[in-house]
Amino acid sequence: MTECIVHVIDDDLSIRCAVSRLLRSHDYQVQTYPSAREFLRQQIDSRPTCVVLDLQMPGMSGLDLQDILTRGHESLSVVFISGHADILDSVRAMKAGAVDFLTKPFDENQLIAAVEAALARSRQVCINRDTLCRDRAVFETLTQREREVCVRVAQGMLNKQIGGEFGTAEKTIKVQRGRVMQKLGAQSVTDIVRLVERLRTYGQLPDSRLSGKQCKPTI
Repeated sequence: MTECIVHVIDDDLSIRCAVSRLLRSHDYQVQTYPSAREFLRQQIDSRPTCVVLDLQMPGMSGLDLQDILTRGHESLSVVFISGHADILDSVRAMKAGAVDFLTKPFDENQLIAAVEAALARSRQVCINRDTLCRDRAVFETLTQREREVCVRVAQGMLNKQIGGEFGTAEKTIKVQRGRVMQKLGAQSVTDIVRLVERLRTYGQLPDSRLSGKQCKPTI
């Protein structure tokens, strides 16, 4: 579990110690914080991450911190713990993307199951992010015309149709299409379709003016 980390944020020292001890006994890497603001002072890295978060704390509440995290750290998954929660708080937390909402005192197995689910979600987000970045980087190795050909191949157009649109000989499009396949490492048209659709889905399909820009995926 060394590739993952669990952050425990609770103003109650006894809770922090108990949760940390439990998680470490299951081989999780754990860091603890007495407040949301203390947590925000540290650098949040890009690995799969779960935040075990107390709902009610002095200063910034758990819900307030969740609002911040959902805007800038989509790969973080949140598990709420609370001894004073009401239905409205739990509904708001879950609608904002919390993986689970546990009421103190909670069962140890419940917490471990919630953390595992949160880290599984976080891992998938990280995988999607990394895949998108690779897609964007390899797409940008194409020339402007190769990109245009690539997008039209993904739309199902034949070489003759693409050549007719560009006023280019069909054999020229065939050569350009071959270069697209080679540069993208595509084994079939289906591979091209999937790559283009992944880029389009996340608003990361570069146009001809974006050549060479750094990948900054939005997930």
